[in-house]
Amino acid sequence: MASYASYKKIDGSEQILDNSIPVDAVSQSAFATWTVQWVFGQPCMLSSGCCCLWTVPTGVRRVFFELWGSGGNGHGACSNGRCQHYAGAQGGYYNSRMLTVCPGWQYTICAGGVFPCCQFDCVGCTGCSTYVTGCNLSNFCAIGGCAGCADGNWNVGCFSDWGRCCVTPTGAWGGDFAMGNHRGGYQGSWVCHCYRYVHCASGAPFLGGANVTGEIAECWMRCATGAVPYGSGGQSAMTTYCGGGSCCGQGGTGGSGVVKITYF
Repeated sequence: MASYASYKKIDGSEQILDNSIPVDAVSQSAFATWTVQWVFGQPCMLSSGCCCLWTVPTGVRRVFFELWGSGGNGHGACSNGRCQHYAGAQGGYYNSRMLTVCPGWQYTICAGGVFPCCQFDCVGCTGCSTYVTGCNLSNFCAIGGCAGCADGNWNVGCFSDWGRCCVTPTGAWGGDFAMGNHRGGYQGSWVCHCYRYVHCASGAPFLGGANVTGEIAECWMRCATGAVPYGSGGQSAMTTYCGGGSCCGQGGTGGSGVVKITYF
């Protein structure tokens, strides 16, 4: 004969109203499975990112995936025949998804790397996507940021924009909520001797990386100097003089992508 305890069970996701139970009424053991896990590659230029197979642990019923794509690469100076205006690279996009899961389900987690090349060209390379595949997911990803670029056309004004796209927050790329930053700002001059140039590569939303700013006051050539924070746009090369040389400055790679897994 069935006992009361064998059938009287409550489904917290459907039968308990949000905020109806105060914190002091909940046993601390109820949060025994609550854990945060991060997946990311090496914090260096030319990072290849990181991929792994993740299994839902025993006792876990909910998983919240948060994804950040890698930042775009910075541009090279690309021309020593004239001054230019510059747009910094864009930080990677953000996407998230909450799932009801079962212990033992498996997910392939890939935190995107960066395009493995430091750019000498006027336009860098777009950042790589970060993605998760597995049960109840379809095309779930966060795309990489757009590349930095240099423009030697003195007749064209430049401005900051939404980079690869102005994303609709809900439902984009298989997620519940997504967003991106502006791409890095433009700054430039229309004269041959250009003084105090500035470029600003944007960071990734919610990841904590500040904008990466480069400045050159009066120097023949400035190259990218190293790695940038995770998800941030890469540094770019700049020059303040026209002509007189045969070298072009080298831009750097963006910050690699990140995955945050919160499960309980």
